Amino acid sequence: MYKVRSLLSQTFTFMPPRWPRKPDRKDPDFRKLDDRMNFAVHVGVSATINSGLWFFHILKNTTWEWLPGLTLGWVGVLLLHLIYISAIANYDPTPPKST
Repeated sequence: MYKVRSLLSQTFTFMPPRWPRKPDRKDPDFRKLDDRMNFAVHVGVSATINSGLWFFHILKNTTWEWLPGLTLGWVGVLLLHLIYISAIANYDPTPPKST
């Protein structure tokens, strides 16, 4: 039994994620992680709301003509967000300010 507990504790040591340093937006690694976590939250919120709307749209057989437009618009915003964090965002260390 002890071996199983030890194995489980070693397996799940990465959850929840921990930041080894003091969180600071000036740290490029932290900015990158923070942007990706914000994207994950954005995806989760949009998936929850859109799936709920589509569920009731199908269940109640409603005539919500605006729903496909909302879904496509939200997917577009998610794609823009993904392009920003993966290709546009600059995670280089901030240069020191001259005096």
